[in-house]
Amino acid sequence: MKIYRFERAGRVSYGLLDQDILRIASGSISEGFEAGADTVPIGEVRILAPALPSKIVAVGVNYKAHALERGRGLPSEPLLFLKPPSALIGPGDAIVHPRMSSRVDYEGELALVIRKTASRLKDDDPVEDYILGYTCFNDVTARDLQDKDVQFTRAKSFDTFAAAGPCIAAGIDPGRLAIKTFVNGKLRQSGYTSDLIFPVPVLVRFISRIMTLVPGDIITTGTPSGIGPLAPGDRVDVQIEGIGTLSNHVIMEEGG
Repeated sequence: MKIYRFERAGRVSYGLLDQDILRIASGSISEGFEAGADTVPIGEVRILAPALPSKIVAVGVNYKAHALERGRGLPSEPLLFLKPPSALIGPGDAIVHPRMSSRVDYEGELALVIRKTASRLKDDDPVEDYILGYTCFNDVTARDLQDKDVQFTRAKSFDTFAAAGPCIAAGIDPGRLAIKTFVNGKLRQSGYTSDLIFPVPVLVRFISRIMTLVPGDIITTGTPSGIGPLAPGDRVDVQIEGIGTLSNHVIMEEGG
């Protein structure tokens, strides 16, 4: 099942995809969704970011090849950082290259959307019931500022640096999904989620012991190798098997 959050005629709704038709749904992230009788062609709506999270919890250096690419050893536990909800954008929205940075990179990732409150989960607690589904994510990063600051906050937090969508795919297995990132149609990243150092269940349990996860929160799972820069005018596509493609374009920040 693919769940879309969309806007039409000034009204925001959720819909369940049926071929190229959205069946407008009742319900919520925490309660679940049920398709109604009303429908709308998906081509007639504006697709939005799939959730409005209280927080975006991101995981760094979670693919072995990316760890080597960044000159780092393999972590002994998940490396976490936060991206602010103010950075969130949806499919088709512009990624704004800040003038403060000389290098802005793409990072295609699998992300998950939390369905119900999770806190202090134990090692043997199943996590599937806490997850609504999965989405594509672009953890846009000001790479020069990350290297300069050492810690991640500034580099990861600019407005538009958290692109998510196009939908929430429920009922898929995150254990071995193909993930690819394209820039202007050229393949830049290619990997499988089976290469995650810390898989989804480990991440959800680990994070829940640090902070309470609430419905709508987004957890990103890390990026494969192949990160690289974006320039104004570029189009970047994050494609994940079973979910779809998240597409955004890049513009330069206005002003001097």
